[in-house]
Amino acid sequence: MWGVSRPCCRVFRKRCHLTQFAKLTLITARAECAVVIFWCMLHVLGQQGADEASCLMKRMDVSVPEAEKRTGKNAVNMQETYTVYLIESRPSAAVSGGRSCPPDSLWRRYSEFELLRNYLLVTYPFIVVPPLPEKRAEFVWHKLSADNMDPDFVERRRVGLENFLLRVASHPVIANDKVLLHFLTEDRGWKELVHETGFEGKVDSRLRALNATFRVKNPDKHFTEMKHYSDELQSIISQLLRLRVRVADRLYGVYKVHGNYGRVFSEWSAIEKEMGDGLQSAGHHMDAYSSSVDDILEEEEHYADQLKEYLFFAEALRAVCRKHELAQYELEAALMDLTSKKQQREELTTGMLRTFSFKGMTSKLFGQETLEQRDARLKMLEEQIVEGEETVQQKTADREEHMCCAWEDMQRFRGQKARDLREALINYTHMQMNMCRKGILVWTNAKECFSKM
Repeated sequence: MWGVSRPCCRVFRKRCHLTQFAKLTLITARAECAVVIFWCMLHVLGQQGADEASCLMKRMDVSVPEAEKRTGKNAVNMQETYTVYLIESRPSAAVSGGRSCPPDSLWRRYSEFELLRNYLLVTYPFIVVPPLPEKRAEFVWHKLSADNMDPDFVERRRVGLENFLLRVASHPVIANDKVLLHFLTEDRGWKELVHETGFEGKVDSRLRALNATFRVKNPDKHFTEMKHYSDELQSIISQLLRLRVRVADRLYGVYKVHGNYGRVFSEWSAIEKEMGDGLQSAGHHMDAYSSSVDDILEEEEHYADQLKEYLFFAEALRAVCRKHELAQYELEAALMDLTSKKQQREELTTGMLRTFSFKGMTSKLFGQETLEQRDARLKMLEEQIVEGEETVQQKTADREEHMCCAWEDMQRFRGQKARDLREALINYTHMQMNMCRKGILVWTNAKECFSKM
């Protein structure tokens, strides 16, 4: 019929992990094969898109080199202070070739980054969209400011925004989005382009559906497992960040106590003649060690931000799983409605009611409907059944589209996560080892000072 055999369908379903496909008994073999052909074509186009994306990243170099505090009036004409971030983009060939090429530069507010990400979430529901850095500081130890205008926090957010742009610009699908390109290169007009897509209307409807309480009868086990994994990942990283805050607070205290050592040794050296020089030198080493804690904990915040990114990545992963549940739920609802319509047609054709119905009760009370009324209702049911079958096929295609694309992107994300977290944890370990070596060196120097007394 379509040139695709039943075994081909089975192989394709196994490859895409479509465990629920066989349960859609109301979908004909023709529709199944059409879905297979559609996905084979989509796979080829996806490979082409990935090649184009890689070429795009070879042509463009993106950075967020600085942040600037500004003052202006907001939407309600009130004075406010806000932060803007400079985005620079230039041809990668000029950078690699060492040529002096002025970059395209523009300023964006954090809220504009949020608008971009919301657009990406709606436009690409099957993608684990990279998260933005936190809007307000969380999991901070007591000596750090939680103010979102604090210079240190703004700097860390600048690094996070640059990382966000690098991730979306290197994604094999998102990198080709024209709204993203306008965001990076066009100072004006990109918001109008976003609104023209009509994504805001889709945001409202999808959010209402996602927040509604629904239960899928036949959930896909792979997405269910991935959803549970995202919950556990978020929980574990949250615990790790809380633990790091407690350690940072205690570490700060330990280092500052060494400052007390320095003060006491200096005071002691003032009353000693033979021992004075050694005590004073040891005190200087302790003071230097005490003051180094600020740089150490600032470096720790960098690794904490890397963990926070995957804390928010877990939510993005969970969102993809929820969208799959929504697609499955809509398909099951369409199947139930189609089954109901077919049952009504059978009852109307045979004159036998399988279940209690309001129509059957009214017929007993007020008499049977005329032949013309029966034919008209039967004709209407036939039209509704045709529409229902088309809806089921469309919902099936939507679910399969989301399932295959989402699963592929989840595997890409899994590899990225393993590489990033392995590198971050190894670097964090090296930092801790260096910190311990500095402590040993301080006390070794102090020992030499004491030996010379």
